[in-house]
Amino acid sequence: MASPIEVLVPDIGGFKDVNVIDVLVKNGQQVEKETPLVTIETEKAAMDVPSPVAGKIAEVKLKTGDKVSEGSLILLLEPAAAAPAPVDKPADKPADAASPAESKPAPKAAAGAAAAGAAAADTSAQPVAKPAAAARDASTQGTARETPSAPVDEKAFSNAHASPSVRKFARELGADLGHIQGTGVKGRITQDDVKAHVKTLLNAASRPETGTGLPRVPVVDFSAFGDIEVKPLSRIQKISGARLQASWLNLPHVTQHEDADISDIEAARGAMKDKATQAGVRLTPLVFIIRACILALKEFPRFNSSLDASGENLVFKKYFNIGFAADTPNGLVVPVIPHADQLDTFEIAGTLASLSEKARAGKLKAAEMHGGSFTISSLGGIGGTYFTPIINAPEVAILGVSKATLKPLYERGGFIPRLMLPLSLSYDHRVIDGAEAARFVVFLAKALGDVKALL
Repeated sequence: MASPIEVLVPDIGGFKDVNVIDVLVKNGQQVEKETPLVTIETEKAAMDVPSPVAGKIAEVKLKTGDKVSEGSLILLLEPAAAAPAPVDKPADKPADAASPAESKPAPKAAAGAAAAGAAAADTSAQPVAKPAAAARDASTQGTARETPSAPVDEKAFSNAHASPSVRKFARELGADLGHIQGTGVKGRITQDDVKAHVKTLLNAASRPETGTGLPRVPVVDFSAFGDIEVKPLSRIQKISGARLQASWLNLPHVTQHEDADISDIEAARGAMKDKATQAGVRLTPLVFIIRACILALKEFPRFNSSLDASGENLVFKKYFNIGFAADTPNGLVVPVIPHADQLDTFEIAGTLASLSEKARAGKLKAAEMHGGSFTISSLGGIGGTYFTPIINAPEVAILGVSKATLKPLYERGGFIPRLMLPLSLSYDHRVIDGAEAARFVVFLAKALGDVKALL
């Protein structure tokens, strides 16, 4: 074996002191390249950090519960003989990440782990990061208002993946195993999981009823009315759900609706189909919507801004990083197309397709979901008419797009069929007033009708 190399925490999008929620390897273990080593969790998502090369684990430097930042030392790895030697050696060894103290960023080890995303990182020369399917966050276990004295769902309890000793321990504490997510091997519930679950319930029960100023949802024992099945939310759903709720509670949402005539866009898509195929891309309506949004954002810069932390100043962004909501098997994620205003139609199409595929495969990097200035949530491929999208705070507006339908439009003394696209613009009423929002969607609809300007 070659001399051990240091494997460090990769670029995680600027987050600091993130939690290590699972250590997936142990000293002496043989690993292949891209074998997950540890699972960490930012406020956006959980991600695995993979091994940069094949080899043997010499010494693990982290434990579950530690906090790490970019450059923190994960472990020492003895590369296999066939593995390439490290290209770079860190000048200074970062603080031992096993300590909860703040870890300082340091240079990466050879082929060090790449940035991970909401669910994962890509499979290029940089190491892969993928969703931590088996890793569970004990701090979020349990139902929102379950208490240790609540009735136990015997069917769910008996089906839980736990050892007899853990089952006995849970019985003694009155904890329902059916509501606990295991962090052990293959999702097995451990004694620590039960302790963390009960602690979470006790903390929730001790909070004053007026904590958020909102009435609480009634606690219901659904099993009293018939058979039930309890399935945990995905980690992405847990994280995005909290962020969406915070946005809904803190931002005064108003939604403005409008219809856009995209008949000419459809004609242009058909005419450009062969050229797009030769370029290796597919021109979806979203490509043209993105270009139209950029024109509207330039015309109405307030929609491309954010309130600062004090809430007294408006930060106008000179860049146009367009996010789009992507529906994935693991939940909703929002990839971002950086500097979309600098890309032509085919480049936007290619970037959109690449990010969409990564999102569905759970291979987005953290950097590919940061820095958005305006978001589009398109449900056109599914259906529906209008809806109220929730603003992706700290942005101040989001565009919802529904399914286009043929409608009769009165022009020049008669009705003609036109393909109309429903638009739903939600905006932060602290920053944008109704008149300005109406002007924005009217401008946007006109931009979508002028296909030459979009090309």
